[in-house]
Amino acid sequence: MNMTHYMELLAVNQPWNLLLFMGIPVVLAETLAITELYLLFTRRFTGWVHGLNRWAGIIVGLYFIGVIVYLVKNAVVPITQAGEWRTVIDVIAVLSYLIGGLPLIAIAAQELGWIHREATQEAKLKFHATCVALFLVFGHIAMIAGMMDPGLLGYEADMGQDM
Repeated sequence: MNMTHYMELLAVNQPWNLLLFMGIPVVLAETLAITELYLLFTRRFTGWVHGLNRWAGIIVGLYFIGVIVYLVKNAVVPITQAGEWRTVIDVIAVLSYLIGGLPLIAIAAQELGWIHREATQEAKLKFHATCVALFLVFGHIAMIAGMMDPGLLGYEADMGQDM
């Protein structure tokens, strides 16, 4: 079966790529999402859950800056220049993953006071929750497209004819 670049990235260099590009960011983002629900329901903006939410948001946002820079430089640009995208399925998988990191970067920017300094706690909470939702949407699009076979749209891998 053919594989998207997204899935190939996660499959090679086991277990390191899987941990670096899926494990660490997803654990941090899921921590952010779970603590976000707690804050939405309780409105308790002090204590360890609020602190965990804040630090998970900062760390995952800053982490994704590195991931995006690395993948754009080492994957997106070379694949584009070589014309090696494996149909639109491949493009959707990779770009959705990268776009999914942008809301997490926005959360880190808010938590660090780079944006929304004068916003009310309610406005900050709405922004935070919206960003978490956007991450979840784009992350799931990336995973679904990433697991699809680009052969569905006509991609055929070069199997190498040397014997």
